[in-house]
Amino acid sequence: VQLVESGGGLGQAGGSLRLSCAASGVAFSINAMGWYRQAPGKERELVATISTTGSTYYADSLKGRFTISRDNAKKTVVLQMNSLKPEDTAMYFCAAYRSPVAVNTPRYWGQGTQVTVSS
Repeated sequence: VQLVESGGGLGQAGGSLRLSCAASGVAFSINAMGWYRQAPGKERELVATISTTGSTYYADSLKGRFTISRDNAKKTVVLQMNSLKPEDTAMYFCAAYRSPVAVNTPRYWGQGTQVTVSS
């Protein structure tokens, strides 16, 4: 199983970035997917999840700014990040769950993509 993130980099406060995760070796259409992030010196935290039917969940602090979506045919999950803030700076990880809905901890993780937001 391989999850490969892309789209990270340097963004400006108030701007947007789009992260993408390509999955291989996993039955993508039957697994919930998610994005997590980890800032320096902090624990990894949940950003958003999406079930196989498209139901989404967002961390309260990110509602309205971030949008998660998936394309089962392309086996990709996307995180659209708008109105970026410097505190969004973190390593962002794609994750695949064991089930159609995001319960318990993810089974698979990507290597991460760095997002840095300048003020």
